[in-house]
Amino acid sequence: MKRKLLVLIQCAAILSPFALGQSSQPIRYPVKRAETPETWRRDGWNAVDRAKTVKFKNKKAKNVILFIGDGMGVSTLTAARILEGQLRGESGEENRLSFEEFPFSALSKTYQVNQQTADSAPTMSAIITGVKTEEGVVSVDQNVRLGDYRSVAGNEAKTLVEYAEEAGLSTGVVSTARLTHATPAACYSHVPHRDWESDVDIFNRRKEAWEAKFPDIASQLIDFKYGDGLEVAMGGGRANFIPKESKDPEYPVQSGKRLDGRDLTKEWVTKYKDSAFVWNKAQFDAIDPRKTKHLFGLFEPSHMKYDHDRSKDAAGEPSLSEMTAKSIDILSNNRKGYFLMVEGGRIDHSHHDGSALRALTDTIALSNAVRTAISKVNLDETLIIVTADHSHTFFIQGYPARGNNILGLVHEINENGEFDELAKTGSDGKPLTTVGYANGPGARGAERPNLTHDQVTDPNYKQEAGIPMISETHGGEDVAIFATGVNAHLIRGSMEQNWIFYVMADALRLARRK
Repeated sequence: MKRKLLVLIQCAAILSPFALGQSSQPIRYPVKRAETPETWRRDGWNAVDRAKTVKFKNKKAKNVILFIGDGMGVSTLTAARILEGQLRGESGEENRLSFEEFPFSALSKTYQVNQQTADSAPTMSAIITGVKTEEGVVSVDQNVRLGDYRSVAGNEAKTLVEYAEEAGLSTGVVSTARLTHATPAACYSHVPHRDWESDVDIFNRRKEAWEAKFPDIASQLIDFKYGDGLEVAMGGGRANFIPKESKDPEYPVQSGKRLDGRDLTKEWVTKYKDSAFVWNKAQFDAIDPRKTKHLFGLFEPSHMKYDHDRSKDAAGEPSLSEMTAKSIDILSNNRKGYFLMVEGGRIDHSHHDGSALRALTDTIALSNAVRTAISKVNLDETLIIVTADHSHTFFIQGYPARGNNILGLVHEINENGEFDELAKTGSDGKPLTTVGYANGPGARGAERPNLTHDQVTDPNYKQEAGIPMISETHGGEDVAIFATGVNAHLIRGSMEQNWIFYVMADALRLARRK
């Protein structure tokens, strides 16, 4: 009778995609595939046979697509994989994210010149320029001192976007974060401080640099001097591109930030023939890739919505998959080929907030975007790489049973080999969750609350953390790299993070010194 009741609970839970937080009962998601000792043997031999058939595509690539999951450490991959399966009503552990099907993978060492645990500015700079650098600077070498604008000249680290444009390829930068945030900014700008996103930021942080008219990140996107400029630039960060006298088109109570009076959105349309600027979903959908040569999209004054919350945006925002598809359609108009960088930027932000659900659903959204890209390209002429810039202190703990709600309380296998409907407790007699953080805003101190299933599976719940901090920190362990297509076999073993640049550059036959 108890098992029948559990099945009924499971069935009720999978009627809604987020029903995993709607039941006061512990949920164990079922393993839906048949599994026997022979199944494991068969799957193992099939994996070996598939690996033997993988062919190295060692030739020049026409296109390279780089996907960055900001803060997407290995524990994030594991939990997102399980969550995606559980959202389909499956146990989840056997699920695979799209890029986990890629034939080649490696580990990336994310330390930088002066950081053991690094932030996004030097890590993305290493990936996109091939040069490791120091904390807080963007696409400049280690001779640049943080915040010193005078040290930039002559120490810029040339980016793959700049090399590609110089060679006549088309280029695109897409992110769910602000386009001026560290990861996308590293593709097209060179600054001694990642926070110099708009000229008002320079004014507030280093007035002498502002007086010297050192260019902010947003202006460097518009004033890009290589080739015919980026063909695609989409993300958030609208306020950094419009003057403080201008009202935001979506939120009239907000204004732009720029002190110089420049409206960079209008300058984009003026600068490029057959170009467009869009800020909502309807305008985005109306763009004809065959007629638009330069597309600029800014969908929020700051970062775009988390994928979990995107449907609530009144003006509408395209998904990361939709932006990826539109970008590929526009960039494919160039017969020479293209380079595209796509960032799931808000994985990182939700981790910093100590909130696992949105970090994991944004990871799933990145996986969907990768799947979209695979469906639109020819892997005989395209290299696709998926990686992270760094990790977080996000962990998976306890001994939860197979199919245990990844966001829920830990329920173990009891001494009878059955699912224990009583949650596992710590030495304080209170339940614990499977996922949490080593530090962050979810720290409760010695007096932990008596956690309930409904509480911990609420979308706004902040997972428990060991050390109290306003913002959870990055983690310093290696992150994964996945690759498929042309030259993908060069992604293997333990790699320095900056080596990723050389794999991409070699595939496109760019940047090699003669």
